[in-house]
Amino acid sequence: MPTNSRGWEVIIRHYEACLETHGATPAGVDWPNADDLAMRFAIMLDLLTEAGEQPELLDLGCGPGFILDYLAVTGGLGRIRYHGIDLSETMIETARARWPNYEFTCRNIVTDPLPDRSVDVVIMNGLLTERVSLAADDMRELAESIVAAAFRVARFGIAFNVMSAHVDWQRDDLFHWNFDAVAAFLKREVSPHYTFRSDYGLHEYTCFVRRAPRAIGAPQGHAWWTR
Repeated sequence: MPTNSRGWEVIIRHYEACLETHGATPAGVDWPNADDLAMRFAIMLDLLTEAGEQPELLDLGCGPGFILDYLAVTGGLGRIRYHGIDLSETMIETARARWPNYEFTCRNIVTDPLPDRSVDVVIMNGLLTERVSLAADDMRELAESIVAAAFRVARFGIAFNVMSAHVDWQRDDLFHWNFDAVAAFLKREVSPHYTFRSDYGLHEYTCFVRRAPRAIGAPQGHAWWTR
């Protein structure tokens, strides 16, 4: 099993090669198109609406900072405090050039952790969808370590996406993580307050993990069933 520092190297090299070939475009971070990328951002950023006014967002695996482009277009840029982190110095340099007034850091939060509960929400879009040539078990251990580390940083919750295991066929270079395996890990080591969402037409799902149960708005504290 590779260490947390070395295990990501093959993935970092893959994404840096995509960036070198395609530049700061969706293809430069190995997404097939901009529409699907925007859909992923829209779904994950739902978590911000539950996190209060001016939430602090940590964009983990930020790449060239595309989430800021999305927020700028949708009118949400002024409603958050932002910090982008990536393991690739090349990605961070690109992000800083594109968005010079925002904070970007090259850091491994597993081996160099941030303070506990130091941000409101952590988003990990595409960080765990590809394993390239890593063995599935090695990728699972890396995924578990980064999810647990991200949750420790979050005051409110985190969102991440992975490829679904419930598909007609699986690609060897993608990370297909079974619902039951993720649920067991989250309950055991992270939080029992999680939601899986797979209703948006892609061969993946998004997992939301909250520190407290989600507020549903159902009537409480009186006999609502009586007439």
